[in-house]
Amino acid sequence: MIKHTVFWKLKDENKEQNMQKIKHDLEALVGKVDGLLSADVGMNFAGGEYDLALVSDFESKEALNAYQTHPLHMKVREFVGSVKVSREAVDFEY
Repeated sequence: MIKHTVFWKLKDENKEQNMQKIKHDLEALVGKVDGLLSADVGMNFAGGEYDLALVSDFESKEALNAYQTHPLHMKVREFVGSVKVSREAVDFEY
């Protein structure tokens, strides 16, 4: 199994609305993208550099790789790219 974790800092304009949209759109991919077992998105209330985090589980590295180019994920990724300032990701096997 693979844990895929991503952190984003978003632009200030419409930040709350954009966080809600990203949360909804990413979590909705579960059951639509093969190998994506879970996706939880949360808004950071503790301060710090990042506003939003995704914690997701995949069946395998191959499933994670397929997700990266899946058309439904690419659609979300395009929106996120338009509202983000920065991004960090960590993937690990467990």
